[in-house]
Amino acid sequence: MANGGDTKSSASTVPDAVVAVSVDDGKSGGQGKEIEKYADERIVKSSRDADEALKAFNQSDGEPIVLTAETNKRLLKIIDWHMMPLMCVVYGMNYLDKTTLSYASVMGLKEDINLVGDNYQWLGSMFYIGYLAWEWPTTQLLQRLPLAKYSAFCIVVWGLVLTCFAGVTNFAGSVAIRLFLGIFEAAVTPGFTLLTSQWYTKNEQSTRVNIWFSFNGWGQIFGGVVAYGIAVGARLHGTAIDPWKVVFLVTGLLTITLGVWFYWLIPDNQLNAKWLSKEDRVLAVERVRVNQQGIGNKHFKLYQLKEALLDPMTWAFVFYALASDIPNGGLTNFFNQLIVSFGYTQEQSLLYGTPAGAVEVVALLLNGFLGDYYGQRILVSSVGLLVAVLGMVLIVALPLTNNAGRLIGYYLTMAAPCPFVCILGMISSNVAGYTKKTTVAALYLIGYCVGNIIGPQTFRPEHAPRYLPAEITIIVCWGACLVDMYFIFWWYKRQNARKAEARAVEGYVKLENQEWLDLTDQENKELVYIV
Repeated sequence: MANGGDTKSSASTVPDAVVAVSVDDGKSGGQGKEIEKYADERIVKSSRDADEALKAFNQSDGEPIVLTAETNKRLLKIIDWHMMPLMCVVYGMNYLDKTTLSYASVMGLKEDINLVGDNYQWLGSMFYIGYLAWEWPTTQLLQRLPLAKYSAFCIVVWGLVLTCFAGVTNFAGSVAIRLFLGIFEAAVTPGFTLLTSQWYTKNEQSTRVNIWFSFNGWGQIFGGVVAYGIAVGARLHGTAIDPWKVVFLVTGLLTITLGVWFYWLIPDNQLNAKWLSKEDRVLAVERVRVNQQGIGNKHFKLYQLKEALLDPMTWAFVFYALASDIPNGGLTNFFNQLIVSFGYTQEQSLLYGTPAGAVEVVALLLNGFLGDYYGQRILVSSVGLLVAVLGMVLIVALPLTNNAGRLIGYYLTMAAPCPFVCILGMISSNVAGYTKKTTVAALYLIGYCVGNIIGPQTFRPEHAPRYLPAEITIIVCWGACLVDMYFIFWWYKRQNARKAEARAVEGYVKLENQEWLDLTDQENKELVYIV
């Protein structure tokens, strides 16, 4: 378990029915007061609708499954070593691949394919239009198809699509490429969120989400250095093809290679991990029992979809994604041009953008560590957003001659992803029921897409190079996000108190193996929300 203590469980089948019991409370003339063990009759499960984890326990022939602290520590090291490095690198490429457009924009792309007016803004938005259009279908495929194999397929295809950008000659061709790039990259964030919730305990998830998401920063560092090297090399020695095309070819081919490696290494769940022994596969499932969420369920459940749509937290998450990604959509597509507006050359903007990636890495790693250390993930992550607001205020308020100060302000804005990643971690740890989890993840990323579609449009051509209206819009959006985060904090604290009261009611009984019954977080009174 997460605390490293011994865990023992006996394999058992799921009962065909679980009914509420009546308990005489000694009041109302001896009439019994019905105490519901669970939310309602939907908790009556058959074994075919239970979580895939029950396969492991049904195959154990009734033998007790014992997980010691030493074994738990050993398994965590094995899982980290095999899962995290590749997930981190792929997620870094996910960021780099969609922002390669920003590097290309100052390397001759606009002139070579004749982008005029707001063509470039629409290229920035088109990626997220594809992402938005395919986000719901891709989350359903992530649930119904083998999780890792489908993710690997998407990685390879988006790498192929990216390499095709080197062959575009006009605006129409680049629009098609950006659209399909968004479609196939739509799987990576929900897929990685599901993998994290599947393999790690609730106390381990936040740190891991922050680690793999922090590779957005590493992607920006790597991309800036590569683009700068290509630009300088082309200027000094010339190239057979245009420098911006080389950038797309390098990043696309590297992504394809990573996708093939992902297919070979990452299993769909613990039960088919070829780098775990048969005994360790069962123990790897047992160690996440504490999550009260299971490891995966292929059955679509309409009631869980309805619960997701009626849960206030779903819409608080969606609002955050929408409001926070209006700034993100603008900054990720225009950061090179923004740096040029500070008084630097186009070539310098490629190199001077890399420290921003380092700021994001440090901010996210601190966010994960301090959030877990103090047990206050939401409050700690909101500090990152406050730092970002300070950075944008510096960009707006400092004199235009203060190039260094405004550049530092841009670097500070890279702490903004902290709450976004915090919410990803909460979808992983706080949202239970596989259909509900995939639904909430899809809606959250739909909000992310809409925000990123709007974001580039706030950087209007007529406002170049200052872009003051866009900068003020960013400050307003982040202010609204802060209010939303504090609402989420308050709501979860209140729900935890209510669950504690429900567990304290006389007659409350926890069903054996209920962790594997694919209950939602509202149904399962044993699930305590992480804040």
